[in-house]
Amino acid sequence: MSPELTGLLGLICLFVALTVGIPIGVSLGIVGFGGLMLLLSPEAAVIKTGVIFFEVISKYELGVLPLFLLLAHLCFSAGASRDFFDVAARFMGHRRGGLAVASIAGCAGFGAVSGSSLATVATVGSAAMPEMRKAGYQNQLATGSLAAGGTLGALIPPSGALIVFGIIAEQSIGTLFAAAIIPGITQAIFYIATVMILCTLNPSLGPRSPRVSWPHRIAGLKKIGDIAVLILFVIGGMMIGLFTPSEAASVGVALTLVMCYFRGVLSVSLFKEALFKTLLTSGMIYLIIIGAIIFGTFISVTGLATMLAEVIRSVDASPVVAIIVMAIILLALGSFLDGLALMLLTTPIFLPIILELGYSPIWFGIFLVRAMETGFILPPLGLNAYVLQGIVKDIPITTIFRGIVPFLVADVCHLSLIIALPALALWLPSVTGV
Repeated sequence: MSPELTGLLGLICLFVALTVGIPIGVSLGIVGFGGLMLLLSPEAAVIKTGVIFFEVISKYELGVLPLFLLLAHLCFSAGASRDFFDVAARFMGHRRGGLAVASIAGCAGFGAVSGSSLATVATVGSAAMPEMRKAGYQNQLATGSLAAGGTLGALIPPSGALIVFGIIAEQSIGTLFAAAIIPGITQAIFYIATVMILCTLNPSLGPRSPRVSWPHRIAGLKKIGDIAVLILFVIGGMMIGLFTPSEAASVGVALTLVMCYFRGVLSVSLFKEALFKTLLTSGMIYLIIIGAIIFGTFISVTGLATMLAEVIRSVDASPVVAIIVMAIILLALGSFLDGLALMLLTTPIFLPIILELGYSPIWFGIFLVRAMETGFILPPLGLNAYVLQGIVKDIPITTIFRGIVPFLVADVCHLSLIIALPALALWLPSVTGV
């Protein structure tokens, strides 16, 4: 059997394993290890797998992941998600669709400390859904804005998805964080514009709420002042070179503990729970990364990526056409694959092609995570929609997906903008020198 055919067989086996519910880290590791045994030898596969395992566990850069996860859990305990939504609602609630806009703003704010799409939609949704339903918002707009807004957590730094991509693709995490800032902001703007257009066309979707006085708005700002300073210090410190991503995460955790103390929520039980959740999530992600690198090594040995690059060159497709084809493939796969699974499956295949086409791997990381985010709300999987339904069990999943449709249109437009203007992601890192 040729190496390329072995690679295709491996991809089929991986799809089958994921379809029957085998965890992604285990699926990637088993398929990759089995493929290396077939192509090399059992001894070589064992040695290579052992080397990968040791290199991942001992990699200094990967220490940033559990630290940022701990920071997120501590911020959640400090009530960050509710505070971000509350402040945005005070400023925007009196406008048509204002609470939906506030939900998106709250997701963007909490996404800046959580780094997780699912955590963002779950926490902000718990605070925002009761308020929007009380204000008479139609379920489609309320759930659609929250499900879409939750995806901001996967892109806005510190992003867990970008950290994982940086480890797999061997790219600077600090540079990826800087590259994600402008796309993250423009993504939020696209979602807010969608809400405003919908409510202009049909004002009953999002009725106005009573106007909040300026003293109450200022009081709300004071509630998030400490978290805002924390985010600016951690992310800004990385961008100006004050400290590395790992140092930034360490400083962030220390400052978050101080913030929790002054907010009166710091306790031994809270710290133990945050550590336990961090260790649990970190262990799962470490397993996924090890499996992904084993699988990526297998794909590299098969030459499958090189073959695909040759196919693209042979049809004389322009780089933009090739990228559009990749985007279509990513969106199609994202309709039934988990976002992280999508990224780990396609990175070893698409990254060599991207480099062949002359694109920046940093830009590709942003493009890939942006496509992955769309998968979080794309039927039939749409994990954000199911997480949201767990909060509002009386709203059918079909209603949630109908509400998501306008935001999917915004996603396609925004992804097209990133493809057409790579500088959207690459300008800030070039200016800051990260």
